[in-house]
Amino acid sequence: MKDYKKELDASRIPGHIGIIMDGNGRWAETRSKSRGDGHKHGSEIIEPVMDACIELGVKAVSLYAFSMENWSRPKAEISGLWNLFEYFFNTKLDILVGKGIRVVHSGSLKRLPPKIKRLLADVVKKTAGNKKIFLNLCINYGGRQEIVDGVNNWLERRKDGEMFTMKKMEKHLYTAGLPETDLIIRTSGEYRISNFMLWQLAYAELVFTDILWPDFAARDLYKAIYDYQQRERRFGNI
Repeated sequence: MKDYKKELDASRIPGHIGIIMDGNGRWAETRSKSRGDGHKHGSEIIEPVMDACIELGVKAVSLYAFSMENWSRPKAEISGLWNLFEYFFNTKLDILVGKGIRVVHSGSLKRLPPKIKRLLADVVKKTAGNKKIFLNLCINYGGRQEIVDGVNNWLERRKDGEMFTMKKMEKHLYTAGLPETDLIIRTSGEYRISNFMLWQLAYAELVFTDILWPDFAARDLYKAIYDYQQRERRFGNI
């Protein structure tokens, strides 16, 4: 098996990687487990992936953890996800702080359970001084809604006669302050974006893999970055 880590160009590591973590349910079904088991196992993949990103020098990782469309799932599954988020925040906070990971949130706080709001605010506050890498948790997130919210936020603050620009849009996105998104990875063999980071992926490279998220490992991250480095990013130029 090719060692993609050794093949990487350290000068061309993507600064910001977005990951659509897909396949937890299918992973569970193939093992006669519950979807909740799949989500729990998937949550355990986050730490080793972040460790690999830190080692490579990635500046930010955005994880699509719960979309606005996910509210249509069975209530029991949604409740299980909130319990899993609670478990993650309570058990991983000290680890996040110790590793220099700064947690930020992208998404709407509307509809989130009060306990999740409190825990999310707490982990964001307690990791605010960390500078090694951003972990952007996209919870109750939708790319279209992000753009709508950004425009409305600007409208509330605009001065008379002020014109809207792309730079102003970027300042009002959930991801304001994060590096430009360079790479989007989607697991599980699906070839769509599913309303994730629509503004940010304008010039991002896309990598799709058949691997289900709970089976995703550092070696798969290295391969995705290797594939990214094989491409010529022209940003509209010749």
